[in-house]
Amino acid sequence: MIEWENDDRLFAFMRQNLYSAVIGDILDQMGQYHQFLPKEVQPLHHNMVVCGRAMPVLEEDFSVIGEELPEQSTFGEMLNALDDLKKNEIYICSGSSLNYALVGELMCTRMKMLNAAGVIVNGLHRDTKGILELGFPCFSRGRYSQDQAPRGRVTAWRVPLKIGETCVNCGDILFGDLDGVVVIPKGMEHEVIERSWEKASGEKTVEKAILAGMSATEAFRKYKIM
Repeated sequence: MIEWENDDRLFAFMRQNLYSAVIGDILDQMGQYHQFLPKEVQPLHHNMVVCGRAMPVLEEDFSVIGEELPEQSTFGEMLNALDDLKKNEIYICSGSSLNYALVGELMCTRMKMLNAAGVIVNGLHRDTKGILELGFPCFSRGRYSQDQAPRGRVTAWRVPLKIGETCVNCGDILFGDLDGVVVIPKGMEHEVIERSWEKASGEKTVEKAILAGMSATEAFRKYKIM
C-alpha cells in the first residue's frame, strides 16, 4: 500500500518510479480509454518529465494587428492566470490555433519562481534555448517565435478543458514523459497510482525472467504482464 503525506512526496515518488505507459495501461484497465493528450504534445527535451496538478487555462484567437491595444487587454487574462499558479501545479493551456506561441522563457521563469511543476500547451512554444537553460519542464506541439500578443488571449483559467478526446479538470494529476502526457482524474488517483506501481514492479520481474531465457508466451501465462 503506497502512502504519501503530501503532493511533494507523491510527485517525487511518481517521477522516480512511474512512466506514462504504465499509468495509461492501468487507466485502460479501469475503463478510462481517452486519458492521453494528443501524441503531438511532446517535451522540449527527451529527459523532461512533468508531474503535478492541472491548472487549466483557456486561450482564444483574436486579431488586432495594426491596432494599439489597451494595456489591460494585452494577453487577456494570461498574466492573472500565470500569477495564480500554485506550488506543484501545471499550467496547461488549450483553445488556440497554431499561429503563435502560447508560452515562452519569461512565462516559464515566473512559473519556476512560483514552484510550479511545469507547463503543457496544446499549441506552440518559443524561446526554446532559454527554456532549456531554465531546466523547466515544458511540453508543446512544436516551436515557433510568433507572439500571441496581437493574435490570442486567455479568457479563463481553472476551468475544464477538452483536448482531443481528453477532459482535463482543475486538480487532475498530469504525468508526462517522452512517450506522452496522461491525465489521472482527481477522484481516481489513489487507485491508479497504487495499481501503476504494482504493474511497474511486475514489469521488472518479467524483464528479469525474459533475460533469464523465459519465452514471451510463458512469461505472459505466468505473470499476466507484457
